[in-house]
Amino acid sequence: MNKAFSGGCACAAVRYEISSEPVFMNHCQCLDCQRRSGTGHGSYLSFMDRKSVKLEGKAAQCDVVADSGNVKTHAFCPACGSPVYLTYAAMPDVITVHAASLDDPGQFKPQAITYGIRGHAWDDLDPTLPKFDKMPPAASS
Repeated sequence: MNKAFSGGCACAAVRYEISSEPVFMNHCQCLDCQRRSGTGHGSYLSFMDRKSVKLEGKAAQCDVVADSGNVKTHAFCPACGSPVYLTYAAMPDVITVHAASLDDPGQFKPQAITYGIRGHAWDDLDPTLPKFDKMPPAASS
């Protein structure tokens, strides 16, 4: 039996629970992730079945155009401002959660670095991880 992935914002006003396994776990060094994290990258877990995710609380949302040209929606707590999850206009079944929002951040096991072309020398990430200049093509499921 899989252990659920649960988490939420810093003040617990926005919570989630996901019983499926992530399809991708990555560090992203795109400019948007840098700005939102306040550092050199964001760390994420992506899941395929957005409809099966249990969400509690009302997240505020902000749409941005990603480096890919597609719109992604950032969901964050309107009370404490913590980023919690992302959704994508081009991939409506996918939901991505911020690794630091997990109740057990040890569940995050990064598989790759994306948008490495935007990385900074001072943002040291695991050199053994595959590094992609942009987002790698999706693997067939």
